[in-house]
Amino acid sequence: MSKSLERYADRFEQYAERFPRILDVMMVVSLIGCAVLGTQLSLPGSRPPDSGKPTEILLGLSCLVLLKYRTHPRTVLVVVALVTLAAVTRGYLLTPLLLAPLLAALYWLAVLCEPKTVRVFGTAGVVALSTANVIADSMDGLTVLLQVIGPVFWLALPLAAGRMTQLRRAYLESVQARAEHAERTREEEARLRVTEERVRIARELHDVVAHHLALANAQAGTAAHLARRDPEQTQKILDDLTGTTSSALRELKATLGLLREDDHPRGEGLEPAPGLARLPELISACASAGLDVTVTTEGVPRPLSPGVDLTAYRIVQEALTNVSKHAAAHSAHVRFTYADSRLLITVSNDGPVGPAPRSGGFGLMGMRERAHSIGGELCAGPRPEGGFEVTTALPLQPSAAVPEGDRP
Repeated sequence: MSKSLERYADRFEQYAERFPRILDVMMVVSLIGCAVLGTQLSLPGSRPPDSGKPTEILLGLSCLVLLKYRTHPRTVLVVVALVTLAAVTRGYLLTPLLLAPLLAALYWLAVLCEPKTVRVFGTAGVVALSTANVIADSMDGLTVLLQVIGPVFWLALPLAAGRMTQLRRAYLESVQARAEHAERTREEEARLRVTEERVRIARELHDVVAHHLALANAQAGTAAHLARRDPEQTQKILDDLTGTTSSALRELKATLGLLREDDHPRGEGLEPAPGLARLPELISACASAGLDVTVTTEGVPRPLSPGVDLTAYRIVQEALTNVSKHAAAHSAHVRFTYADSRLLITVSNDGPVGPAPRSGGFGLMGMRERAHSIGGELCAGPRPEGGFEVTTALPLQPSAAVPEGDRP
């Protein structure tokens, strides 16, 4: 039942917003009819006061004043209240029909004004009307209590109804504001997620393409250098080159496959995310490119979460790629140190330094982004004794969730 009333109320408000003047005129006509009819009523055994038409004309004019309730609700209430008090003091019976214009004025005052104003004007109206009803002789057969209860009851109804309407409007406005805010937030969050996804895919593509192309370039250069002097070693390097390019194609396909996850069952055709378990394969590929890599471990190795495992592998991969591309040295050293709650990884090379990677390059930027995404830290720079060093500290358990689908 309440839902039906709310539905009808919503329809009425929508119609009122579209055709406000039509409803106002209809309301005034109805109130004029109620007021005129109210002047014809009296208690059994008594007759209405014979005062002619002036009172009825004043009541009708007070109804016309209600057309200004939207802009001057206080003035409208005062005018209607004075006319109603005049009618009561002249002996007209106080009935809901006679009070109809005043009830309408009180309702719109409660809807359009702040609660303090409603309390002041409402209290003044109740006191004035109750006093006039007691003084008038239209209800001499009733006790003073009954003469007071009637005005209080009838005037309290529009005040309560107006307050409920005001609260309902405020609630609907707050709901609409929250909906608009949620829509804006949802759009901003969607844009942020798209940006983060673009950065993540760009980082993955850089790690895959840069690493394998650097190794392939080094392997091809070494094979060309040894082609005449050592055909057997050249053939071995060419075989490794085939494996490097095949691995690059597989990882590139897996990375681009992330963009098509909606077209296939989740995870179909994708390789597991690489981790430190594939470190021997990475070292072997570097060796075939002429880079000798040694690995040492300090502390007790502990299992890593998938996010930390992937981040550690990608940082080592990128650091070794930078050694192959930029350093003149032919050897590099990777050290893993397991502390209480962190894994410290150091990738360094000795000897003279070639063209150093730029601090704003995509490789170093990607390594820092990966470390920061799981709550780690990374620093990179030349060593005082020569060479270049990359150091990162990663938590054994990531402090921030790695984006789902963070695969090669």
